[in-house]
Amino acid sequence: MNAPQTTLANKAATLEGNDWKAISIAESLFLISLICIFLPVKVYPPIFLISSYFFYRETPKLNFPNWSIALAVFSSYAVVSYLIHYPGEPLALTNIIKLVTNYIYLFFAINWLGSRDNESLIAKLDLALLGVLTLSLVQLLIYHQAYDFKLITGSDSSGQASSLYRESLYYWGLDDKNMFGARIALMGFSFICIPIVVKSQLFLRRIAFVFVIAFLSLSRTPIVALILAVFVLVWVSVDRKWKISLLVLIAIALPFVLQKIIRVDSLTSSNDGMGIRLVYWTAFFDHFDTISPLGNGFLSAPGFLEKYAQFYRGEPHIHNTFLSTYLEMGVVGFISFLAFLFWFVRDCYRKTSGIKFWTILFLPIIAIMMILYSGYDNDVVMYFCLIYLIGTQSTVNFKNVKPSL
Repeated sequence: MNAPQTTLANKAATLEGNDWKAISIAESLFLISLICIFLPVKVYPPIFLISSYFFYRETPKLNFPNWSIALAVFSSYAVVSYLIHYPGEPLALTNIIKLVTNYIYLFFAINWLGSRDNESLIAKLDLALLGVLTLSLVQLLIYHQAYDFKLITGSDSSGQASSLYRESLYYWGLDDKNMFGARIALMGFSFICIPIVVKSQLFLRRIAFVFVIAFLSLSRTPIVALILAVFVLVWVSVDRKWKISLLVLIAIALPFVLQKIIRVDSLTSSNDGMGIRLVYWTAFFDHFDTISPLGNGFLSAPGFLEKYAQFYRGEPHIHNTFLSTYLEMGVVGFISFLAFLFWFVRDCYRKTSGIKFWTILFLPIIAIMMILYSGYDNDVVMYFCLIYLIGTQSTVNFKNVKPSL
């Protein structure tokens, strides 16, 4: 059932004056699930499974929407592929457990969120996101301090940016530049969007805060996705005079963005992340006829790239969720995954009116999936849960959204 509509004043009061004493076990575990994916020790699989159990306990009736059926087909096919190609192989076993665990969590979390009033939870989520983003900022400042702040204004190449991440200093988030940057972008965008549904306000200080953290990560791919999503969000939220100011700001910032964020000079270089992606994607399409319609097998991307790519840097996937899905799991995996996404997005659109806001919420994750994820990562699952919670809280009328510091 839909969350009951409340006044914006009541929602604002809930956000500011939150009673933590009334928090349920499932709510606590939902927030813990968010926090634990940032921990260097991978404790999230048991946390996700325990959370799923309590979500089930607090859900009056389980629903099995079309997206969950498609997801079950995808997961089952992945398990069969694992059993055929990599039975008992430690890395493959770890990844298949992650896949199944993440999708179990998504199913029970969405059922739970869709069956309750989430007004109190979204206020607690706001504070949790502030906490994880602040710790991410501290982690990045530690990296930069150890590098004598030489890259504080940006890097000239992907290789130079990656050198910032020192394993001995890693305590929070991820030790991979692109994956950490993607996590910051997705959680940060969720943090930006919460006041829109709660207070009908677009806080510019939140945008600035998230962009500082994202920029310090030196991860170009998710920053570009974040810029795109925030630009569309601001554009539909402001009136004409603000739109003109936004275009002027973009014109002023464009040289810096092209040089320090997009790093346009080295975009197609063989030691640049984007150049590597182009090589991998070219290998996929040039040797498409070598891929079995049933898929080459779960986690087969490294072997394929090592054999057919002009060069291979050791990545576990092809830097595109959809290409990786077809390569590893063929027609069945590809179609079932697309069906899952289609039906999940459609159900979100139907949950609350406001196609424009839902489209904005899905924009960064789809953009990042096109250039980064394997598809079953916990970032993807957690972001789907967060935007479902945020997007179903109330219908957003952008005419009423006010920019504010």
